[in-house]
Amino acid sequence: MNYFTGIDVGASATKAVIINAEKEVVGYSVNNSGADFRAASDTAFSKAKKNADPKGSENYIIVATGYGRRNIPYVDGIKTEISCHARGSYHFFRNAHTLIDIGGQDSKVIRVDVLGERGSFKMNRKCAAGTGAFLEEIANRLDVKLGQLNRLAEKAQKNIEIGSYCTVFTATEILTKIREGEQVENIVKGIFNSVITRAIEMDPMENNIVMTGGVVAYNPFLVKMFEEKLGKKIFVPPLPQLTGAFGAALFALEGKPTEG
Repeated sequence: MNYFTGIDVGASATKAVIINAEKEVVGYSVNNSGADFRAASDTAFSKAKKNADPKGSENYIIVATGYGRRNIPYVDGIKTEISCHARGSYHFFRNAHTLIDIGGQDSKVIRVDVLGERGSFKMNRKCAAGTGAFLEEIANRLDVKLGQLNRLAEKAQKNIEIGSYCTVFTATEILTKIREGEQVENIVKGIFNSVITRAIEMDPMENNIVMTGGVVAYNPFLVKMFEEKLGKKIFVPPLPQLTGAFGAALFALEGKPTEG
């Protein structure tokens, strides 16, 4: 029996997903990328295999994607993260949609057509504003744990405006809000709103909207705020942080490991 693996080597986290011939996820893992992408990939793949506990032969066909996809010498092929995110998203939502992926170091807005082909896309690479790194910096500034942000935002009593253009300027703005006596909960909700604004500014939000990425996985209230902002339902796939790796695994299954 063959198993099909996608390894998504992101700048912040490396994700591995193993699926069977029925496109069912049988194992997955997420770990920090660190400074050694090869080592991070090895660890992610090893953990995913352990979680999968597959029976029969351990014949894995592997496709790598993400920022460090070229750092893994033992894969059968590579694909761009844009293609893999589009493929993974379309598996769950078979219609034309706009995919918003908010990762640790960048954000992407990807057009997916009715046939599942990825079209135009925009990426936010030059600044960490609106990404997981942005939220992590804000959490440190507020002296709260990153995992507490979602709960704090849910408890906010009012909406406040906080800039979305630069992490450094935003941190300064937060200090001003703290000096003025603003509640931490309201500040966090304002930060969530700045993440939403950043995504909307990247490209028009057309057709159905799908959201993926680690920020989405750990902050469901952000999705609710996004829905209120747009006045429409937002769709989120299972295991949203693993969408790119899952798409790579699908490419491995379909025998399309050539980059594109």
